Amino acid sequence: MDGYRKSGHAVYDIKYHVIWVTKYRYKVLQGHIAVRARELIRQGCEARGITILQGSVGKDHIHLLLSCPPSVAPSKIMQYLKGRSSRLLQDEFPELKKRYWGQHLWARGYFCATVGTVTEEIIRNYIANQFNENKDDIFKIEE
Repeated sequence: MDGYRKSGHAVYDIKYHVIWVTKYRYKVLQGHIAVRARELIRQGCEARGITILQGSVGKDHIHLLLSCPPSVAPSKIMQYLKGRSSRLLQDEFPELKKRYWGQHLWARGYFCATVGTVTEEIIRNYIANQFNENKDDIFKIEE
């Protein structure tokens, strides 16, 4: 079970590829702001038990590959990371507060995709061949 993470009641390998952009795609993530954004995102992930497997800070977007516990929903991860980083970056850098006078550094949406080594077809075949009886039934009961 290499590569799996464990919690009190679960063994898991949940990975998300997430991307979010600055509001109006302004290219403000440069220099000290980019470095601080990276620090804040690292701190936020560590506090929630989320591992950053890979990441990059572009001039107008953030790309992350995250390994997350099953107790944390992707929407909550994004809400926490975007909200906290926006608030703290604007507090520390007055030029951001001036540019984003509505106090929204990040655009509303985000991209999120699950990442895995097992395809849907492999899972379907595994489940279908569990008991080798009545293969036409898609939701079997073990007897």
